[in-house]
Amino acid sequence: MAQNFDVVVIGAGPGGYVAAIKSAQLGFKTAIIEREFLGGVCLNVGCIPSKAMISATHFLHKAQYDAGTMGIEIKNISVDMKKLVGWKQSVCDKMSGGVSQLLKGNEVTVLKGEATFKNSKELQLTSSKIAGSVTQTETITARYFILANGSRPIEITGFPFDEKDIVSSTGALAFDSVPKRVVVIGGGYIGLEISGYLSKLGSDIIVVEAGSAVLNGVVDPECAQVVAKKLSKQGVKVILNAKAKGQKKTKDGFEVIIDVGGGKDEVLKADKIIVTVGRQPNSDQAGIKAAGLAIDERGFVKVDAQRRTNVPHIFAIGDICGQPMLAHKASHEGVLVAEVIAGKNRVYDAKTVPAVVFTDPEIAAAGMMESEAKAKGYDVMVGKFPFAANGRAVSLMETDGFVKMIADKKTHILLGVHIVGPEASNLISEAVLALEMGARIEDLALTIHPHPTLGETMMEAAEATLGHAIHIIQKPLGKSSGAQAHK
Repeated sequence: MAQNFDVVVIGAGPGGYVAAIKSAQLGFKTAIIEREFLGGVCLNVGCIPSKAMISATHFLHKAQYDAGTMGIEIKNISVDMKKLVGWKQSVCDKMSGGVSQLLKGNEVTVLKGEATFKNSKELQLTSSKIAGSVTQTETITARYFILANGSRPIEITGFPFDEKDIVSSTGALAFDSVPKRVVVIGGGYIGLEISGYLSKLGSDIIVVEAGSAVLNGVVDPECAQVVAKKLSKQGVKVILNAKAKGQKKTKDGFEVIIDVGGGKDEVLKADKIIVTVGRQPNSDQAGIKAAGLAIDERGFVKVDAQRRTNVPHIFAIGDICGQPMLAHKASHEGVLVAEVIAGKNRVYDAKTVPAVVFTDPEIAAAGMMESEAKAKGYDVMVGKFPFAANGRAVSLMETDGFVKMIADKKTHILLGVHIVGPEASNLISEAVLALEMGARIEDLALTIHPHPTLGETMMEAAEATLGHAIHIIQKPLGKSSGAQAHK
């Protein structure tokens, strides 16, 4: 006998479980299918565990290097790696358990197993009653399907994942001891986040990046430079314009062969190899082709502004349907699709999707980069305000970085905000709201911000963009200045 529902969601990550809950709230008989763990990659082996480890090592770093300056002597600091990893897992378990309770409380049916489309209207669910024993299959039908089955790390030739010695981000968050020598292939946000936390635990890190800069094309170049400088200060070595060619197991670890250009190779010694060159959508799974869904040249399922596929009763959200591959974008789409199914007139029309990199210091961005705004024909005005001039940042002993704002010189409408510094991840939300509302720079500059807070840097950066900052010295209007309007 087939189980029939109004809505079936495939994948219980931050897109899928949100879509399921919203669908149930709108009165649909809803089921969600998950093959591994509720909360998906984000809550279990991605966003949450990585931020837990980053938070722990940030705390360690401040205890080791900042506390003494404040007159607080902390001696004989040690790290129990197994206990730290156990604590990290407890955070993940708590979050995943919370998702389970939310699904149950909203009367969503949770089905554990592998979902595969038999055709566009039926799924085959394969599951095991007991791990490793009896396998059973059943047919699931629905009026609507929502694909939310995410993405996975890209594996490169010569570096097969075993998640023990050659690992993706998943394995890099589960080491039971601190590796001495680590080669990280890929200088994007995942590679740098992992490099930062392992470096603070005592690992010797070498990052191999094929591009000319870390975070190349991902964030504002000036923001990336601040992070690169801090990594260097921590002892992280970055090799740019280099490509990993292969690796060889040795009696005391690995030799990683990299092409450094000019026909030259270099050999790096490592105990662990971490590959973080990006993620690929899981469009080759779940029988997506059998359902007749169109897939683009990059492997993403094609969707319209309502996240509807070419098969009208099937929707796709999150990593499976395109960039940016971010949890908060997936959650937003999950709510949107449920409301579309309920007949509401909704489309995906976000002006910006904020991005955050949890390096040290953090980077956060919303809207256009300066180069992008100029390429689109805007005559821009740009201002920066440094955290070194903010009282709260000074008291936190976290003064690296700045808030940078980009606006249209003609209308003063805000075009983009880029932050590198303490709590950038929390500060960026004000910028997102301003961009969504079409705010002018004056709206931010004239809004009273509480003192002493890091949030004041938003107001100060707006004032700097207008050329009349109070807490930094600027040249008078009309004269050349890096914080003045310029093309």
